[in-house]
Amino acid sequence: GEGVNTQQPNSSFIPLIDGASASREGTCGSLKRNLVSRKIVLCFGTHGSDDSFNAAFDVYLAGGAALIFSEVPTKVVPELSFIPVVYVDMKQGAKILSYYKSSESPVVRMSPSRSVAGLEPAPVVVYFSSRGPSTLSPDILKPDITAPGVNILAAWPPVIPPSEIGLDKRSVDYNFLSGTSMSCPHVSGIVALLKSIHPQWSHAAIRSAIMTTAYVRDTSFDLIKAGGSGKPADPFDFGAGHVNPRQAMNPGLVYDAGPTDYIMFLCSLGYTQKQIRTIVSSSKLNTTCPEKSSASGLNNPSITVSNLESTPTIKRTVTNVSPDDNCVYIAIVSCPPGVEVIVKPNILVFTPYVRSASFSVTLKPVKHSDGVYNFGTLIWASPDHRVQSPIIVRVNNLNDKFREAK
Repeated sequence: GEGVNTQQPNSSFIPLIDGASASREGTCGSLKRNLVSRKIVLCFGTHGSDDSFNAAFDVYLAGGAALIFSEVPTKVVPELSFIPVVYVDMKQGAKILSYYKSSESPVVRMSPSRSVAGLEPAPVVVYFSSRGPSTLSPDILKPDITAPGVNILAAWPPVIPPSEIGLDKRSVDYNFLSGTSMSCPHVSGIVALLKSIHPQWSHAAIRSAIMTTAYVRDTSFDLIKAGGSGKPADPFDFGAGHVNPRQAMNPGLVYDAGPTDYIMFLCSLGYTQKQIRTIVSSSKLNTTCPEKSSASGLNNPSITVSNLESTPTIKRTVTNVSPDDNCVYIAIVSCPPGVEVIVKPNILVFTPYVRSASFSVTLKPVKHSDGVYNFGTLIWASPDHRVQSPIIVRVNNLNDKFREAK
């Protein structure tokens, strides 16, 4: 099992009890002290960390020594508690329960945590990670990228107990934390690294380098799993993939963007010229919005169309930032199911005099669908680089089929 435990129960073997059999409610709540005191309690949960916290609190109130908490495999995320807690999945929990029922004197030995690597494929998108699509701008991929964010060793104020519970009297300078607040500093550090190596790069270029060099397969070479479902993850789970700082230093090509690009993006979101003018610092920039604009037109390192009814053509521009001034890239397309993707031109040639090149991506629905998202990829490949962009398309043309039938 997994745990974040520095404590160890006093004796090596401790009696085990099933929480449901020691409860007035048939669950791990309202535990009977005379049955639980100084024992390790086995509990089963279904609702994640809050469930385990409540179980640990009930075990503590009943005088229990420690908790074994069993939950579905997609939700096993060890957290620091004020009593020793080990997390196991439902299959392991069932085995422990079977042992408890078949033994006259069931006992458990619980040890302090130690780091073990290589037992399971990594990375995995944790079940509580924020998923896409974006509700504010569905034609921009959410999330952009995935980075380490579970059980990260982080600085901690010593005046606050590590479990954040008043009855916990410990004081520590570091703690294990999980969440976006842990993933964000990883990416921020990588951005700082790239900026120090390439001080001339814009924010958009750095973002592009991080996204187009990300990887989408785990250590077993399968697609990264989506925690919470156990299915293979897709761009709404991990964005462009898991961040790869070494590759991001030399991405080959970048999708750059400047103030004018973002003004057009704000126009697509419905901002008025007056509102945009209050944001833009330079009076020389034109903040007039065209009659029609789309967020998918932003020079993004991903291509997202949230409402594909016809056959739109999307333009992108890439800039060569590799040390090789003379290079050729070939387009490799994996089409989303039910969508034909045409890239023109499908070969890009860069020279010392041609640093940037534009291309168009035409998306043609070849199926009738009522708003189902499908995923594909566009890779610009050279002998030294693979510049990968996710393609996210929601075909929404079922009404056209009904009109044709009529």
